[in-house]
Amino acid sequence: MGQIATTIEQQIERLESRGMTIPDYEKAKEHLLDIGYYRLGFYWYYFEKDKEHNFFDYTNLDDVIDLYYLDIDLKNLLLKYIYRIEVHFRTQLIYHASNCYPDVPNWYSNKRIVDKNVVFQISKSYDTLKFKNEIIKKHHLKYPADKYAPAWKTMEFLTFGQVLKIYSKLKDENLKKTIGSSYQLREPQVLIDYLTTILNIRNICSHSNVLFDYNQPTGINRIPNKQFRIKSRNTTNLNASLRLILFVLSKISMNRTNELELLFYSKVNEAKQNEKLKQIIDTHINLDLTENFIPLYNKSAPLYILL
Repeated sequence: MGQIATTIEQQIERLESRGMTIPDYEKAKEHLLDIGYYRLGFYWYYFEKDKEHNFFDYTNLDDVIDLYYLDIDLKNLLLKYIYRIEVHFRTQLIYHASNCYPDVPNWYSNKRIVDKNVVFQISKSYDTLKFKNEIIKKHHLKYPADKYAPAWKTMEFLTFGQVLKIYSKLKDENLKKTIGSSYQLREPQVLIDYLTTILNIRNICSHSNVLFDYNQPTGINRIPNKQFRIKSRNTTNLNASLRLILFVLSKISMNRTNELELLFYSKVNEAKQNEKLKQIIDTHINLDLTENFIPLYNKSAPLYILL
């Protein structure tokens, strides 16, 4: 939009001047007022043919909207299952660490147990919880001598990133390995890397970034399971991240794993019925299939064959 605000009418005029077809002006105004010109620009970017932001001849605003809603649907879908992973990991950390240090209920604040830099960071966040979180406030009213509430109370209100940081900076490597064994992983650093990758996707899903074209900062390590192993050379794209999410989720619930895989492929395959979106989806997501799963889609209903 440049440096000067524009009206909806001016925005539509600009899009048409760059070659975009607007099938329904009233609907276009509704979309621009609902979603916003700037946010939609993240999606019509994939229809631009040059640096001057001119569009390919076939570009239609309806297709841009379809691409936008595909991305939103995938974000909402992944968030649901990532939350399941987050809760499970949080529970493993609280349970195993709290039983490892039964006499130190607030072990997350102890510099003998967790790296001092992380303890300092958590203490700053705790100051906010102490004054704003009703459960933590009630704890200190009941136990005024406590500097910190027990881990099973406090850590429910820390972010996924904070919880992962606490795990990564535990000083007891055997404790970290015990928690990692919940996911059948021997090396704690592998679990840290995997959960960092999932955290990156969670943050994309929670904000305005484009999900379907997201690439991890570093490639995903080899997944130790043939069913979920990445088959392509691209270990940073959304397909690779999905593979990893499915693998970690499979250590928690195979029912939820199969459910996510079915729903994800169904949503993508439905969008690919639009030929204008198919190339974009294949290029940027590049889904591959597990050996025991073949989705078949038609416009009347999604069908699946489990081999």
